[in-house]
Amino acid sequence: MARRLSLFGATGSVGQSTLDLVRRDGEAWQIAVLTANSDVAELAKLAKEFRPDIAVIADEARHTELQEALAGTGIEASAGAEALVEAAKRPADLVMAAIVGCAGLAPTMAAIEAGTDVALANKEALVSAGELMTAAARASGSTLLPVDSEHNAIFQCLAGGRIEQVRRIILTASGGPFRTMSAADMARVTPAQAVAHPNWSMGAKISVDSATMMNKGLELIEAHHLFPVGLDRIEILVHPQSVIHSLVEYIDCSTLAQLGSPDMRIPIASALAWPERMATPCAPLDLATIARLDFEAPDEIRFPATALCRAAIAEGGARPAQLNAANEVAVAAFLAGRISFPAIVDTVRRVIDAEAPPVPVSLHDIFSVDAASRAAAQHFVDHYEHA
Repeated sequence: MARRLSLFGATGSVGQSTLDLVRRDGEAWQIAVLTANSDVAELAKLAKEFRPDIAVIADEARHTELQEALAGTGIEASAGAEALVEAAKRPADLVMAAIVGCAGLAPTMAAIEAGTDVALANKEALVSAGELMTAAARASGSTLLPVDSEHNAIFQCLAGGRIEQVRRIILTASGGPFRTMSAADMARVTPAQAVAHPNWSMGAKISVDSATMMNKGLELIEAHHLFPVGLDRIEILVHPQSVIHSLVEYIDCSTLAQLGSPDMRIPIASALAWPERMATPCAPLDLATIARLDFEAPDEIRFPATALCRAAIAEGGARPAQLNAANEVAVAAFLAGRISFPAIVDTVRRVIDAEAPPVPVSLHDIFSVDAASRAAAQHFVDHYEHA
C-alpha cells in the first residue's frame, strides 16, 4: 500500500531532492500535501505531476494565482500561514518538514500534535522551540526523524544501541568555504563566495550558515534536543571531506560512524524509508579514490558562532529562539549586501547579549520572542549600514 507523504517546502533543495526520490519509486508514495513559499508556477507544476489532495502557497496574496493555475485539476488550492497549519493536520504517514526558517515552526508543531511522524529538515524549528516540540512528540506519539545529514548519521549510529550507553556524540563539520581563511580576509568576502560550499549543494541561507559555522552551532542545539546525552557530551569536529557525517562513541570505547557521499538524498531516503531502507541513485562511497580523511578541532576564535550557540542552549529558555531569529535577519542582510560577513555573528551576539525574555511556554511565546529579536537584529543591521 502506498504511503501518504505531506511535503512542506516542495520547491526548496530538500523538497526537490525528496520528490526526486518519490519520482523514482512512485508506486510506493501518494502525495497528500505540497506547499511552497511564493513560487506559484513551480508549485503548480509539481502539483500537476504528483497530484496531491491540496497545494498551499504561504504567500496569501498569491492564492488566486494558484487557484487559476490549478483550475480543472481537482487539486484544492489554499494559501496563508493558517492554511499551512491546517494542511499539516491532514492524515499522512509522514510529514517532510522542509520549510526554511521559523516559518516552518507552526505547521511542524501541528503535524507533531496530530501524532504524525515528522522527517525534520527544518533545523530552526527545533532550535527555537526544541523543548516544546519534543514534549509534544512524547505526548502524541509522533516520531521525529532527523534529515540533517549529521543528525541522521547519529540516528543511524544509535540503531541497536541505547542512549544511556553513549559516552560522546561527535558532530562533523566541513569547515565551510573559509575554513583556512584569515579573519582579515573574511571581512572582505562576498555573498557569492559564502554560498559556494566546497562539498554540498544547498540553499543560500544554509550555505552562509555553513560558512560562519552557525549551521554547526544550530545543529549542536538540535542534537541536544534529539539525543539527550548532556550538552557536555556533544562535540564538534572539523572534517573537510564531508565523508563521515557524525560519530557516536559508546561507554566501551567503541565508536560508530556513518559515512556516505555528500548527497542530501541519502539522509532523506533514510527518513522516508525508516525503519526500512530504500534504493537511491546516489554515488557509492569510494574510499580508495578519496584516499585520505582529515580532522581538526574547530577554531572558535575565527568562527565564534559555535561557542555562541553552546552558550545559548546552556542558558536555555528563550536564548536559542533569540539566536535563531537574529541569525536569519543577519544572514538575509549579508546576502543583500547590507552588512559584512563578520557582522552576521556580531549581530547575533548583540541580540542575545540583551536581557533574556521570560521562558517561553507556548508557540505564541516563541513567536513573540522571534518578532522582538528580529526587530533588535534589524536595528543593529541598520546601524552597520549607516556607520
